[in-house]
Amino acid sequence: MRYSEKTIPLFCLLAVACFFVSCTADDDATVRIARFKGDKTCAISYTYDDGMKEHYTLVAPEMEKRNFYGTFWVNGNAVGSDAYYATWPELKEMARAGHEISNHSWSHANLTQITHDEVRVEIAKNDSIIFAETGMPSYTFCYPYNAMNDTVIQIAAENRVGTRLTQYAIGTASTPEKLSEWVNGLLKTAGWGIAMIHGITSGYDAFTSDSILWNHFDEVAAQQEQIWVGTFREVAAYEKERESISLNIQKKKRYWLITPSLELDKDLFYERLTLVIDKDNIKTAIAKQDDEDLPVKILPEKIMFDFNPYGGRIKVQLK
Repeated sequence: MRYSEKTIPLFCLLAVACFFVSCTADDDATVRIARFKGDKTCAISYTYDDGMKEHYTLVAPEMEKRNFYGTFWVNGNAVGSDAYYATWPELKEMARAGHEISNHSWSHANLTQITHDEVRVEIAKNDSIIFAETGMPSYTFCYPYNAMNDTVIQIAAENRVGTRLTQYAIGTASTPEKLSEWVNGLLKTAGWGIAMIHGITSGYDAFTSDSILWNHFDEVAAQQEQIWVGTFREVAAYEKERESISLNIQKKKRYWLITPSLELDKDLFYERLTLVIDKDNIKTAIAKQDDEDLPVKILPEKIMFDFNPYGGRIKVQLK
């Protein structure tokens, strides 16, 4: 998030951190965009490669039990090709439930070993069939074999929210202790963890016991006040919007006026952002944007609410 001298009133002191800019007003209240949605400490995206049948039969139901939603990277030429892979109707059902079905290339080709034109065909052909079969566009991309170079990244990133450049493998070598260590590290560093998962009970990098994954989900679910579990697209879009937005903040006698400005492609980046006002002992708070009441969460040391980053001026009244 960026501020300019034109958008910051004189009564604000600008404080720059790694991931957000805050504004401290004359009543010691601080306005900021949360690092992660809901002002969570860290974020986790569970991503699953190759479109396996177990992702439909096992993973999706277990995630939904905990109100989690994942990102499932599929190869169009493999979908429904045998009993090992999910079918298009199954993937469509998952998409309608809230999971992200996205692009892992048409044939799982190593994109660094084919021509640039072939790379474009691998990506575009898969985009087309995902949209045709699920009704949902593919806004992200996962590199087969995690193989990439600068040119492949540039091609894959065109008209997309993001591509998976880093990942944390979860599977055969995972133990409850290692997974707890990973989560605790994310909480300590306020990081975004991107899990890469393949097989569950069989197949590449399958778990020694599927209960390791389900128990891990339970551990994360028990910490949902601190951990945002979002799809890859959701977290990637939130990060880009947070980094790109600017706010004009005016402190009036009895209320604040906050005007957001964001210049991104609305068809790709449409996550609502979380605005936080850090201030002790707020008893009541009302927030409105474009005549829409914004649900406000009031805590002892802050209030927060989600808003439309492309919307008009926000009026906030505190008591």
